[in-house]
Amino acid sequence: MLEQLNQAMEHIERNLDQRIEAAELARIAVTSEYHLRRMFSALAGMPLSEYIRRRRLTVAGAEVLAGGETLLDIAVRYGYGSGEAFARAFRAVHGVGPGEARRDGAALQAQPRMSFRLIIEGSSSMRYRVVDKPEFTVVGPKARIPLVHEGLNQAMVDFVRGIGADTLEQLEKLSDQEPRGIVSVSDNLDPSRAEGTELDYYHGVVTHAEAPDGLATLTVPAGTWAVFETSGPAPQAIQYLWRDVFTQWFPSNPYRSRPGPEILRTRLSADGTEAEAELWIPVERAAQD
Repeated sequence: MLEQLNQAMEHIERNLDQRIEAAELARIAVTSEYHLRRMFSALAGMPLSEYIRRRRLTVAGAEVLAGGETLLDIAVRYGYGSGEAFARAFRAVHGVGPGEARRDGAALQAQPRMSFRLIIEGSSSMRYRVVDKPEFTVVGPKARIPLVHEGLNQAMVDFVRGIGADTLEQLEKLSDQEPRGIVSVSDNLDPSRAEGTELDYYHGVVTHAEAPDGLATLTVPAGTWAVFETSGPAPQAIQYLWRDVFTQWFPSNPYRSRPGPEILRTRLSADGTEAEAELWIPVERAAQD
C-alpha cells in the first residue's frame, strides 16, 4: 500500500500545474478514493486537498520570488482564475501577498514533499478481529458536532452531559448485540476529515429494537467490520487508537476502509484513569495488484 501511495505522491509533484483528481490518485494507489482520503489524512495530519494546495503555493512562491513571469501568469498556471484569488490563497499560506513578497523578498512558508514509510517498532501488539455483521440499527440521541483530532471535544462532552440518566437507562435495555452497551457513533463525516468539519454523532446502542419516541435512528447495512481493542491510560489510549489503525494496521493488511459509521465502545476504570476500548471500522477487502 505505501509503495502505491508514494507513486500517487509523485503524480502530484508532476502535475502541480494541472488539475489533480482524487479519483486518479486513488487509481494509482490501487484503492478507493474514500480510503485514500482517510489514509492520507491519518498519515499526513492534513486533508489531501490541503496538501495539494500547499504544495502548489510552495512551488508558486519560489516562482514569485524568482521573477521573470508576471504574477497573473503564475496564478493562471497554478489554477487560479484571477490575480485576486491567487493573492488570497498566497497570503493564507505565506502570510504576505505575492506582490509584497516579490517586491520585498519576504520569507515564505514551504510545504515539503511528502513520502511515506512504515516503521515497525514492535513495542506493542494490536488486537483485532474481522466480523461480518448483518444489518443493524443505532438508536440514541443525535447531534451535529465538529471534528476534533486531539484533545477535548467540548461540543461532544456538552451533548453527552445533557442526556438524562433515564434516557441512558432506557437505551441500555435496548442493547441486544455487539458492540454491547452505550457506544459513540460517528457518521456522515466530511471526506476531507479536516479539523473543524462536522459529523453526525450518536450516543446510543446497537440494536434490532424500535426506537423510543424522541430518539434518532441510523440504519447500517450489512457488511464487514474490523474490530480493534486497546487498553491503557485515559484518554490517551482512546485518542491514539484511530491513528494507530490507519497508520499501522491498514498499510500492512489486505483491507481498506469503506463508507459507514465508526463505532467506539469505551469502559473507564472507577477512578477514570484507565480505559478499555473497542473500535469498529467498516472495511472491505483491498484490490489485489
